[in-house]
Amino acid sequence: MNTPPKLGRVLETALYVDDLERASQFYEGVLGLTALSRDGRFCAYDVAGVSVLLLFKRGATLETVQMPGGTIPPHDGHGPIHMGFAVGADELPKWEERLGAYGVVVEGRTDWPRGGRSLYFRDPDGHLLELVTPGVWATY
Repeated sequence: MNTPPKLGRVLETALYVDDLERASQFYEGVLGLTALSRDGRFCAYDVAGVSVLLLFKRGATLETVQMPGGTIPPHDGHGPIHMGFAVGADELPKWEERLGAYGVVVEGRTDWPRGGRSLYFRDPDGHLLELVTPGVWATY
């Protein structure tokens, strides 16, 4: 009973945004993500075929959502959140160039002891996004 069942990868990550249309333009235009599903309260994006980024309009999920197969309990979030996207080491300079072309300010760069590198910038809602190359964590 002491050993928990096995967990898989993190499948979904959620960010809460003030303007869903503005956020969608950023994530689709700048980051090139493809929408899987959307309505007036959220947009779901495919991330490399292995995970889903959910953008929720802040305050739009404060009540239980009734679905044909069940319910989704209320949730919401406030303040700037941090999340990182895995990128290949050879892709990082290309991303920095793309961000600059879209007027996105790079706020920080880090060279990690294991050999990985990180590049930090913000989305229109102030969330801190990171592009991370292999060599940052023992598992990546």
